[in-house]
Order: sequence, then structure tokens, then C-alpha cells
Amino acid sequence: MQISENAANETAKIKNLKGFDANHPPDPKLIDSCVHCGFCLSTCPSYRVLGKEMDSPRGRIYLMDAINEGEIALNQASAQHFDSCLGCLACVTTCPSGVQYDKLISATRHQVERNYPRNWYDKLLRKLIFSLFPYPNILRVFLVPLFFYQRLGLQKLVRATGLLQLISPRLAAMDSILPEITLKSFQGNFPTIIPAQGEKRYRVGVILGCVQRLFFSPVNEATVRVLTANGCEVIIPKSQGCCAALPEHQGQTEQAKALARQMIDSFANTNVDYVIINAAGCGHTLKEYGHILENDPEYVEKAKQFAAKVRDIQEFLASIGLTTKLSSITEKPLTLVYQDACHLLHGQKISIQPRQLLRQIPNIKLKEPLDAALCCGSAGVYNMLQPEVAEELGAQKVQNLLNTGAELIASANPGCALQISKHLKAQGKNVEVMHPMELLDYAIRGEKLTL
Repeated sequence: MQISENAANETAKIKNLKGFDANHPPDPKLIDSCVHCGFCLSTCPSYRVLGKEMDSPRGRIYLMDAINEGEIALNQASAQHFDSCLGCLACVTTCPSGVQYDKLISATRHQVERNYPRNWYDKLLRKLIFSLFPYPNILRVFLVPLFFYQRLGLQKLVRATGLLQLISPRLAAMDSILPEITLKSFQGNFPTIIPAQGEKRYRVGVILGCVQRLFFSPVNEATVRVLTANGCEVIIPKSQGCCAALPEHQGQTEQAKALARQMIDSFANTNVDYVIINAAGCGHTLKEYGHILENDPEYVEKAKQFAAKVRDIQEFLASIGLTTKLSSITEKPLTLVYQDACHLLHGQKISIQPRQLLRQIPNIKLKEPLDAALCCGSAGVYNMLQPEVAEELGAQKVQNLLNTGAELIASANPGCALQISKHLKAQGKNVEVMHPMELLDYAIRGEKLTL
């Protein structure tokens, strides 16, 4: 009798555990494909830093399975291990069993955001991030006080006192990667149609991005010039917004869907051959629109058709070939290192193409860094939400890049560029970080870099 009562009590406890809901929990079939071999451990950045099994892909899959089975709860103890994942997808590249960890962690992130009650500070910070960053027009207004914060010397004062670090390490992390805000950050003056130079080969749409258009507008300008110089008519719809990468990667389900629909609608009836993106994280999400909107009967086919047209700019140029002559961008040979952005390398499987393009520039000597496939710690907003782990990864990445002896670093993702620039400055190194499109643009125009 006592045994049956104990069993009943244990069953009741399991039923009362707060876990995943019935809306697309991590697929048990995908979970079962993991044979727990451990090949993922050495390539997982969070495991390298934290050293805990549950902060590895294998450990997180154990947790997903246990929550699915009602053996443990979705609470602070379990959710923190999902939060520690950078979503870099290095484990997907490494896994000999072909485990689709990307789909598992994506499903889990959406479950966490729906079913795990975060504390008030976490909620407030995430609300701030998701209310600002995916909306360029709102973020541009927010840049006004930040512009004066920098120009009046308040940022230097705050950093010198260390006050922000004492108040909130996360706010300090946000401040530490804030680039210089210039008057260009407030401009958005691209025409809707930009004609090709010479014979038109393709009609392409260009996505401007959120962080990219505000903080890295020269990258967008260079991208458009490179495309038009190589026979592409460029279409830039005014109605385009965020690609949905940030909310999708952090489990903000409805926001991600709404932004994806807006992006699809903005390119409707433009008759473009391809949709071009120059930011790695954005490109990976754009190619996933069919998955993001798979349960939307009105948009699922539109999403698949849109995603089929998406190309990373380097992927696109490598496939169509450059038609313009490239000149040397320095007076003497330039030692350059290319930094692989995770969502380009692991997410989109694009690695050779950027290197092929850069090697076409005369007098370029391309170097390869140690641990090229390891994340820099940016990972969207990871360096704001998990600053301690991001700090260690950023310092490691920059040291590996510097050890190549490179005079310049090429990076194809704005988040990576911000993270790397921050840690270069922290190490007192005056090495510039540029997008490959900026370098190609210099080579096409015959201009010289000043290093």
C-alpha cells in the first residue's frame, strides 16, 4: 500500500512539473538521433568556457529529452543551460550523426520564452532589446541621446569610473560594443532603384539590415556599388524592415513571424532574380523563412519562394563571377585574415567563397587563424545577455586573429565586427576590421587604404 502511494505521489509530482507546451516542443525523433558520442564538446564555445556537461549540445539534448518526458521542470536550473548556448551551430558542422541541433535549440528557445517566467530585470532588458533593435526607425530616434552621450564625453566618464559595470554588467556590455555614432547613422537615402553599370546581368534586391544600416552604412553603400559595377540592377524597397533574426534566435515567436511577413511583402512584385544580404546572421534567418512560417497557410509558399531567392553577397558574387578589374588596395602587399562568422560558416555552409573573392584582389596575402570555426562570442545579443562567457570568447578570438600577423581583419557580420573591434581596443591593438565588400569596393574603384 505504502509503495503504491509513493508511486502515486511521484506520478503526481511529474504531472505538476512545468515543462514544454504542445506547440512544437523539441522533436523526440531529432533528440533520439543523438548518440551522445561527445564529438560536439570540443567545438562548443560555451562548453569550452564553462566546462559543464549541461552547457554542451549533448547535455542540452539530455535536458530537452528529460523535460519532454516530464522528468524535470523547465525552471531556472534547466533554462540557464539553454540560455548559455550561443546558437553558433558549430556542433551541427561537427556532428558525425547529423543531429539537427539547430532545429532542437530553436524549438527549445521558443518554449523557454513562452513557459519560463523570467525575473523582472531579465524581462525589462529583453523588452528593451526586442523593442529597439529590430526596428531601425525607432532605434534611429534612440540614437539621438546616445550621440550626445558620446559627443559630450559622458561615455568616457562612465567607462572610466566603472559605474555601469557595478550597476549592471549587461548594460556595461551593451555600452562596451557601442560603436561611434555619426551623422551617417541618421541617414537613409538609398533610392529604390539603382541601375547597373554597363550591361545588366541581374535584377537583385538588397536588404539593408537593422544594425547594419545604422552603424555600418558604408558597408551597404559598398555592397550596392560592387553589385552595380558587376552588372546588377539593385532594388531597395523602402518598406523593408528587420529580417527577424534577433527575435527568432531568442524565441520571440510572433514577433519573428510578423517581421518575416513584412519582409516578404516588401519584396512582393519587385521581380528580382535574387535577394541579397551582406550580414551572416540575417542571411541564415532569411533562408529559414519556410520553417518560420510553416504553419501560416497564407504565407508558407510565399516564404519558401522568398527563401529560395536569398543569397549572401559573397555566395552570389562567387557564383556569377566578377566582371570588373580589381586593383591593389595598398601600396605594398597586405596581410589579411578573414574571420568566419558562425551563421555564414555553420549556418549557411559558406566558407570558400569569401576567400575566393578576397584572393582576387592583387597584393593580398590571406592568412588562416587558429580555431577559425569557434564563435567570437557576439552571437546576436549573446554578448549583452551573457557577457561573462562572451568576454572570454572575444578575447580568445582576437588573440587568434592577431597571432596570424595580419594587418587587417575582414568580417562579414556586423555583430562580429563590433565584438572583435571591442577586444582589439581592449588589447591596445590598432587593427582595422572591414567587410569584404568594402575591400572589393576599394579594389574596383582603384582607391588605396590608409592603414
